[in-house]
Amino acid sequence: MTRRIVRTSIQLGALLCIILFLVFVLDSRFRVLPDAIHNALPVHVPGLVITDITLATCSSLNILSSCKLDAQKWHRVEKDLYLNKGWLNHAYIHIERKRESELVETDRVILDVKVGRLDPVTSEKNQGAERWESRPGGIWLKRTSKRHASDSVKAITAVDVLFGADAVEARPGWEILDQALLLSNPGDNQEARLSIRRGPHVAIERPTVRVNKDGKFKIMQVADLHLSTGLGVCRDAEPAGHNGGKCDADVRTLEFLGSVLDSEKPDLAVLSGDQVNGETAPDAQSAVFKFAETFIKRKIPFATIFGNHDDEGSLSRQALMQLTQSLPFSLSLPGPSSVEGVGNYYIEVLSRNSNSHSALTLYLLDTHGYSPDERQFRGYDWLKKSQIDWFKSTAQHLKQSPAHQGYHHNRMNMAFIHIPLPEYRIESDIVKGSGTSAEAPTAPGFNSGFKQALIEEGVLAVSCGHDHVNDYCALSKADGKDGKPDLWMCYAGGAGFGGYGGYSHVIPGGYHRRVRVFEFDMDDASIRTWKRLEYGDKEKRIDEMVIAQGGSVVAP
Repeated sequence: MTRRIVRTSIQLGALLCIILFLVFVLDSRFRVLPDAIHNALPVHVPGLVITDITLATCSSLNILSSCKLDAQKWHRVEKDLYLNKGWLNHAYIHIERKRESELVETDRVILDVKVGRLDPVTSEKNQGAERWESRPGGIWLKRTSKRHASDSVKAITAVDVLFGADAVEARPGWEILDQALLLSNPGDNQEARLSIRRGPHVAIERPTVRVNKDGKFKIMQVADLHLSTGLGVCRDAEPAGHNGGKCDADVRTLEFLGSVLDSEKPDLAVLSGDQVNGETAPDAQSAVFKFAETFIKRKIPFATIFGNHDDEGSLSRQALMQLTQSLPFSLSLPGPSSVEGVGNYYIEVLSRNSNSHSALTLYLLDTHGYSPDERQFRGYDWLKKSQIDWFKSTAQHLKQSPAHQGYHHNRMNMAFIHIPLPEYRIESDIVKGSGTSAEAPTAPGFNSGFKQALIEEGVLAVSCGHDHVNDYCALSKADGKDGKPDLWMCYAGGAGFGGYGGYSHVIPGGYHRRVRVFEFDMDDASIRTWKRLEYGDKEKRIDEMVIAQGGSVVAP
């Protein structure tokens, strides 16, 4: 009986293997399996695949030319390859894409893309006898009509365009081509480059930030990067003769940022506005990817708020936030739609243990741009009542939450904004600590009362950017009779060479770009802060000081 069972099992197993083999062979030729099974295969790329790419050019002088191909077949990438700066010419990338279930025998799936003047077979090694198809703009495509080519991890599933000799990719699964598209008169430093994705869209998980085992948590505030599309033009670079006088703004800015990140190794970076210099960023996406990639490749979580220049380029605040939020290691959030502005949110820094208790809360708020009432309040906009109400209700709710109630040590709170509060310029009510105060704070003309809300909800410090050559911390004097200090108001100082610096008539040797660091020590509930310079004493902690001790604000 046992032998009969074993023999029957072997025969059934052999029959099953033969059936599976036949199904595999038939499916490879005639696709007999349903899509539901294909979608579950480990090498399968569900969704759309790219079957063709081309470039369409049109001229204002030729009324018969068109930059819009047949919409039934082609999808246009909505970026003018001349960045809308061509006197007469415009050009757009078009892609043909299909769902796998719609592919027919004549369709050819793209497995590789290159850009160059010569056929890759003749210009590159290890191409063998591969056949490449030519397209306008120096585009070369390697396509195949083999069955299940769309299942290959090499299949191209999305195409985008980025700009600049320094363009980088920040999205997982994407790669930017080395060679720029071959256009006539592409413009200085803003050449268009294809970026391609292989395989499916990669879902991004929002990172969790937690106090380190030694009880410390370090934040680097990076203010006013002012990145451009392309290399950028330096403003007020110091010293003037550095590197023989040659200065590409974004290159030098990002080299500084990368260097100080490698040195300080922060647990979180807060970018406090004007990451993008809108006026020089006709493709803001390319500028965003440059700063994001700097953090992503170092696996450093980062959070952003906006300044008055970010949305002066090609993307709105909403689009910028959606883009930034989609990237790895990003903690950025748009915030409630019922609250004015984009980017009103908070970040919980969890305790060093593996629980969900919060040791530190960071509040980030949008300070908008320019005054909506220039006649009465000239200059810049202010934090709105809906924002202050949101902040107060959120802070009060968090205080009663299990995450806060479960933390039995001194909790700390801090806030980040872009434009300084009106109280920054009331000299009679503050005591300035160490640092540079080279320009008058350009705060809003209307005071909406956010400073008092911060104090009432137990925030120890608020830090801003905006005024590039100010980098001091000022201690607000308490209104009560006890005379205890109630809030530190800090500046980070400008980090980017695409924004103004200078002020050599006030600062000997001119202003050097910098970042500010905040180190929280949960063991004694203290906050220590210092700055790091791009030039000069680059390894030194500048103006180091303690601004909180025992969970309370302290004088220097």
